[in-house]
Amino acid sequence: MQELKKNTQLINKERIATLKFSKTDVLQDPDAKSRRYYAANRATILSNTFRTKSMITFKTDTGELKRVEAALWGLDKDFVLLRSGMFLPIRSILEINYC
Repeated sequence: MQELKKNTQLINKERIATLKFSKTDVLQDPDAKSRRYYAANRATILSNTFRTKSMITFKTDTGELKRVEAALWGLDKDFVLLRSGMFLPIRSILEINYC
């Protein structure tokens, strides 16, 4: 995970709307996908209850690794909704850390 942080670019959440995402999932392991969804659900609950932010690491369609610090407002099976009104596809998320 340390290597993942070194190679990622921290961006503003408003830039998400300008990015393109792959149609394929960045995670292949079903257990990893389940853990990612659990982390997204937990981050949504923490954001709505305690107004906390999470650090979300994701991959664009060109393979670039990006990070964004944001509060998660909502979640469904395909997307997370960030407080700024931006949607991020779950299939592009590599990890979620709570701040």
